[in-house]
Amino acid sequence: MHAFYGGQDARRYRQLRDALRKNPFAIGGDSVKISPMSNKKFAAYPRLNPFGIGKKISAADLIDQAFLAYNGGRVREAAKLLTEKMLPNDGFIGVSLTGALTPAGLGKSCLIPLMKAGFVDWIVSTGANLYHDLHYGLDMELYAGSPFLNDVELHRDGVIRIYDVLFDYHVLLDTDAFVREVISGPEFQRPMGTDEFHYLLGRYVAERGKKLRLSDSSVLATAYECGIPVFTSSPGDSSIGMNVAAMSLRDSKLMFDVNRDVNQTAAIVYEAKSTGHTSSVFILGGGSPKNFMLQTEPQIQEVMGIQEKGHDYFLQCTDARPDTGGLSGATPAEAVSWGKVDPDTLPDCVVAYVDSTIALPLLTAYCLSRVKPRRPKRLFERRDELLEKVKAKYLKIGTVTKIKTSRKIAKRSSGIGVNKTLDRDR
Repeated sequence: MHAFYGGQDARRYRQLRDALRKNPFAIGGDSVKISPMSNKKFAAYPRLNPFGIGKKISAADLIDQAFLAYNGGRVREAAKLLTEKMLPNDGFIGVSLTGALTPAGLGKSCLIPLMKAGFVDWIVSTGANLYHDLHYGLDMELYAGSPFLNDVELHRDGVIRIYDVLFDYHVLLDTDAFVREVISGPEFQRPMGTDEFHYLLGRYVAERGKKLRLSDSSVLATAYECGIPVFTSSPGDSSIGMNVAAMSLRDSKLMFDVNRDVNQTAAIVYEAKSTGHTSSVFILGGGSPKNFMLQTEPQIQEVMGIQEKGHDYFLQCTDARPDTGGLSGATPAEAVSWGKVDPDTLPDCVVAYVDSTIALPLLTAYCLSRVKPRRPKRLFERRDELLEKVKAKYLKIGTVTKIKTSRKIAKRSSGIGVNKTLDRDR
């Protein structure tokens, strides 16, 4: 083994690396050393004393050794949170996707390896990410271009641009045709949740991939193979939804059951918490998928009246600011006030203000090198069972009128419909 860091020999490096993995307070390969004079001032803080970066350092070791402060430090905390708190003990992990991640190839490079390793249990995504995922699943060609091209000329030449990703206009037309042909099938002629829709669609993508001799090319196909439920919070807001809408004009009976989606996602979280597992959210970007994933806890507590404390762990990679009031930038501390995050685990929550296209590859490499693969939970295959479980609990203790909670809240101004004798167990 060669020395990775300057004059340090390989044996010393291995010792420091192993010590670092065992002790999160060993920063930069140096354990905490507190002088008597600074003991009171800095006893709770690790020393910053990194080595120089060498030629053969792995991505995971780079995070441990060199991501020490500012948002680099937050990425390191994110990596530690994932591997030491979220993934252990078979915790449930939901991933939300916003931003054009799949066109940039992050579906193939990052999401699919995480899914196959059992590190992703359920997903909430924009429809656009799933639509562009189909391009890869159907072996269509996308190209690395430039954000500084002339868009008038691109339009004239039939080229689509997503910042610096380029592809032919026929990629859209061919993908649209694939979606329309698939959803013309008899199994699609009924209302269904978006998780079931994506599962069925993923099966067709997987079958097409086999004919094209592709492997691990589509998030939807991998979700089908691994039994991972994939939801879309705004099913009409994408090219997939546009094609479903167009087919309704041809008397297609396919409709998205958004009520089922709301209750089904809550059922997944309730299953995690009621069986003694942790429920974690890994948020890439923000937007509607972020809220849809987080609102599962208010759905359980505030609406269904089931006593709960919120998600256990919250990890977000975002470029959104909190001071604009938008949900994308809302912090985990703010989420505590809504019941979305357990206040007892708030110190473990991490927000890294880093572009997902930078953070996700690093975190993927870290997780795959630090944690052994987990057995997939295959939650999609248990969807009816999980929904019936939370439904039974809700029908047992929930009410139509205002619920009683353990939180101290002000009375609403109107008393209409409120029965003051209501009991939580009714």
